[in-house]
Amino acid sequence: MTHTLTESNLIHDPVEQFKRWYDEVKKLNIDMYDAMALATADESGAPSARMVLLKGFDHDGFVFYTNYNSVKAQEMAKNTSVCLLFYWKEVERQVRIWGSVEKISREESEAYFKTRPYDSQLGAWASEQSAIIPDRDYLVKRFEEKKKEYPEGKVPLPEFWGGYRVIPEVFEFWQGRPSRLHDRIKYTRKDDGWKVVRLAP
Repeated sequence: MTHTLTESNLIHDPVEQFKRWYDEVKKLNIDMYDAMALATADESGAPSARMVLLKGFDHDGFVFYTNYNSVKAQEMAKNTSVCLLFYWKEVERQVRIWGSVEKISREESEAYFKTRPYDSQLGAWASEQSAIIPDRDYLVKRFEEKKKEYPEGKVPLPEFWGGYRVIPEVFEFWQGRPSRLHDRIKYTRKDDGWKVVRLAP
């Protein structure tokens, strides 16, 4: 059955509209439903994109975690404008979110870090993300060293690792339809709420 996105079934709060779609794909057990492309740009405007995982969202923004020394972190430190893209091909849906990014609190990052699997906690310490390394053995050796240094349940949050929150300013919801007559609904933040318009596909 073809899904639709019409003015009659639209939620006029984009975060709530996103939650509706997100909950639907989660219930369908779609693989990597929480994966999103994060687009950043350097000082010259050259773009860069990679996949990250959404770890939480509410009306304050959309949260993900990474190494604060990574290329993406360096770019976001100089240019806080970013874009997120979700794509769920099984239901022919995508969502683009434009906004500004900020670091979340150390306390929030620490609370999340404690929920990560032990090996993932060690991996955060072992990987000098985006740095040039001599070979894979170097990475494996660092992992084993950290495993000896930090027993399970005793891994501290690295100073160089934590979360970011994307504060949305614009949403675009895309619903695939037959004959390429897709639905595209755009929300733009205004002082008194959100302006909602339909775009040609």
